[in-house]
Order: sequence, then C-alpha cells, then structure tokens
Amino acid sequence: MILLESHSIIIQDVLTDRFEKPSRMDIQFVDFDHVRFHLSTGESKTQVTLSMGIHCWPDLLKYGAREHLQNEYAGMLLDPSQTEPEYDVSIVIDLEKIPSSQEERTALIHKLSLFKATAMSAPFLAAFEEESALEANYKDPAGASQIDVEQSVDAGELKIVRYREEEAMYIQARHDRVTVIFSTVFKEETDRVYGRVFLQEFVDARRLQSLQSAPQVNYSNREPPLEIRHLPGLKNGEDCGYVTFVLSKRHFANPTQAQSTILRIQLFRDYLHYHIKCSKAYMHSRMRYRVAEFLKVLNRAKPEVAVVERRTATGRTFRTR
Repeated sequence: MILLESHSIIIQDVLTDRFEKPSRMDIQFVDFDHVRFHLSTGESKTQVTLSMGIHCWPDLLKYGAREHLQNEYAGMLLDPSQTEPEYDVSIVIDLEKIPSSQEERTALIHKLSLFKATAMSAPFLAAFEEESALEANYKDPAGASQIDVEQSVDAGELKIVRYREEEAMYIQARHDRVTVIFSTVFKEETDRVYGRVFLQEFVDARRLQSLQSAPQVNYSNREPPLEIRHLPGLKNGEDCGYVTFVLSKRHFANPTQAQSTILRIQLFRDYLHYHIKCSKAYMHSRMRYRVAEFLKVLNRAKPEVAVVERRTATGRTFRTR
C-alpha cells in the first residue's frame, strides 16, 4: 500500500523540472474524484498555465473558493473570462518571476501542487469562521430539551459540496463544533461488506485512550443523519453509507491546525475506497496462493504406476503397467 498525499505528485514533479529548465509542454491528467488538470505553455515557454476542472466548482463558488484562491495565488489566478475553455479555473506561473532561493521555490511548488486541496478548503474555512461567530453570540437556552437545542437557530448554513456525481459532502457549523458528513456509494456487494467493517472500526477505535483527541465518528448505512435528513433526494439503501465527523474547537484552533484537519478529512473518501481495493487484491492473491498449494498437494498424491519390463521368447523386450 502507498501513502496518499494531499498534493498532486504530477504537478510537483513537472513544475520542479520546469523551474530548473523551462520547456514547452502539454500535459493532461486526472486526479481523485475525476478532477481534470491541464499543464501547458502558450506562445512563450516561460508562461505555464495550470487549469483545473472539478465537478463541484459551482458549489465551491458559493462558499468563497475564488476569493480564497485569489488570496493564496495572488497575481496568478486568471479572471473567469480568461480561464481555459472546458476548465473551471486557471492560474498562470511566470517562470521569469519565480524566486531565486531554492527553499522559496520548493514552497511555491508545494503550494501550486495543492491547487485542488486549496479550492476544496473554502467551505471548511467558511464553516470554521461561522462556528467562531456562533460561539461568540451563543446563549445557553435554560430549561430547553436536548432536541430543542439541536434544532435551535445556533446551527449555521448547511453547506453542500457535490464532489462526485452520486456523492456529496455536507458541512454545518454550530456554536461548539463543525459537523462534516460524507455520503459514499458502494457499487458492489463485497465493497459494502468491506466498507461496513472499516467504518465500524473508525467508530470503535476512538474508545482507545490514545485516540481520545480524534474527532467523533458515526456511521449509518440505512438512513441519513439528522442534520441532512430533511434534504430531498437522499439515498437510504444498502449501497449508500453516511459517515459523520464531529470536529471540535481543538481541531481548528489555529490556521495551521485547521489546514492540517482540512487536508486529512478531504482524503477520507479516497482512503476508504483505496483500502477496500487493497483488501480485495490481498484476498485474491491469498486465494490464488492457496489454490496453487492445493494443486501441488494433489499432484504429489497421484499414485506412481510401476513399469515392468518383460521379454518375449525371441528376445525382444516390452514394458507393461
């Protein structure tokens, strides 16, 4: 198994090479969740255009993705009218203006390789800010029941990010936490079995003393969580699961901690299905190994046929079994 990274290895390797020696290129590739990238040079080989096409771009725009990208890639983000056709957002890197220091170049390349993760961070950052505002204005409703508290106005906007065609991510802030819900579809029966086992382990693992600081995790595969149950069109069959992460204040207390939390939680769906595929591949390899061993045993179990050499009256010999 490999360690999945939040940044794009292809973008990192290509830009590292081009920062050292500018040359023309036209590279298209696809990342997780069917996100399309295009690295190309125009009339000048020192102008590198990085474009991204992402399924949930309309949702990200509503939660400030363009403004967040503008802050992170100041001077490089192109206007919507200048964005490359068939893509949602583009940035241009001028190789003649890159830093001369190797350390600064490495930092810039790493930031550019996080292009997708930076765009996906916008709804999380908006929810974290909303949680701080709700916490500052929150008043404990004395005498109210738990249900009344859960359904009170202290809940922020429910942010919906449809990151895949049949799957979505739901983010909602409250005065003391931020809830992140993933919906994921298991298209095969074996995937449902493996997925249920893995997700139940997430729920049970937090009981360990060493993992008390981890977010609370809940899993449901029959009906959606309460936070999103009112939304129309939600699936509640056996092939669909809902995973809920409850992020407390300590998970986004400062910008560094918030960024670390965002990068990790974005990869949850990819890691889940990656582990399912690896487990299936491992089981298949073990099955093939056992079949090969059983065949060896069967071959050794075949009785040897004794061959007897006989001689005729004329002196000729022949063999009988």
